[in-house]
Amino acid sequence: MYKLIAFDGDDTLWHNEPLFRQAHVQLREMLGHYVDPEQVDDRLYQAELANLSIYGYGVTGFTLSMIETAIELSDGKISAEDIHKLAETGKSMLRAPTRIIEGAEAVLKQYANHPKYKVVLITKGDLIAQQLKIERSGFEDLFDGIEIVSEKDSLTYRNIFGRYGVEPEEAIMIGNSMKSDILPVLACGATAIHIPYEITWVHEMVDQTEIENASIITAESIAHVPQVIEKLEQEKTSGSMEHV
Repeated sequence: MYKLIAFDGDDTLWHNEPLFRQAHVQLREMLGHYVDPEQVDDRLYQAELANLSIYGYGVTGFTLSMIETAIELSDGKISAEDIHKLAETGKSMLRAPTRIIEGAEAVLKQYANHPKYKVVLITKGDLIAQQLKIERSGFEDLFDGIEIVSEKDSLTYRNIFGRYGVEPEEAIMIGNSMKSDILPVLACGATAIHIPYEITWVHEMVDQTEIENASIITAESIAHVPQVIEKLEQEKTSGSMEHV
């Protein structure tokens, strides 16, 4: 039997990536008279990668990466006014309301205070930004625990499950990112349910062969998660009965 159900936050419980895409489009338009849009895409991504080890995931690193990109691709000609606009874009992203994905609240309430399960939020990114999104979501009291991490890998998941007193095989993780929410969870021996999201950051994309070689369980939407979990519980029970 499963004892812990974990949920990702960004683009699983609430919308997140559209904010980054909108800011990206604004940067493209700003630099349109300096370089081609494709150059903006490539340089911004390279800046983001280089800054991950310094600023981590989230709006702060993204905003600074936009500013670096603007300065470099304009050969330092970008105006102070435009730099200020980019900084304001970052601030507006942090101030943006948390837009809940349809069905998320009902699913969380179904499992909140459940006698069988501990319910945990496992999300990564800026500590303050994630805390703000959680507070604005109104979901804070629906979790038995909230884990904000700098990276999601197998060791991170194993350590979190251990803190809640469960073995990996007793845990289920639900999320939209193959790279962060699914593959590392499977690698540590836990179960994962993938909910595809309409937009995926290129850094979160994985090679198709990684998916083909893994047993991926997919839910059409978060509203379908309870049905999937019920089926998994039945299969787990049937499997244990076969060995009696």
